[in-house]
Amino acid sequence: MASKNNILLYVADASASAAFYATLLGTPPVEASPTFAMFILPSGLGLGLWGRSGVKPVPVAAGGGCEIGFKVDAPEAVDARHAEWLARGAAIALPPIDLEFGRSFVALDPDGHRLRVYALNEEM
Repeated sequence: MASKNNILLYVADASASAAFYATLLGTPPVEASPTFAMFILPSGLGLGLWGRSGVKPVPVAAGGGCEIGFKVDAPEAVDARHAEWLARGAAIALPPIDLEFGRSFVALDPDGHRLRVYALNEEM
């Protein structure tokens, strides 16, 4: 049985969040309405943005309680993606840094959802 997986983020304004992600990812959503947008990431994972006011049951958690990880091939790619996302207007919560697992930075979307770009150390 084949299935497609997705992650849903609850957002204050689905249209504004869709515009943010379209700019950040460099691609339009595959589906969009005033209350919902869906992007397909290069891995095939769907990233849905759902207007918080229409979700049943009502979500209780705010953005920032977890992260979406975007793995890149090399530490240099982390730095390049950081420069690209910064130029596209992303708020940066953590600039590029070397951590125990590899090089990484964290950006925030308009709702405070954390977006971590990382490259693993070669030993991992």
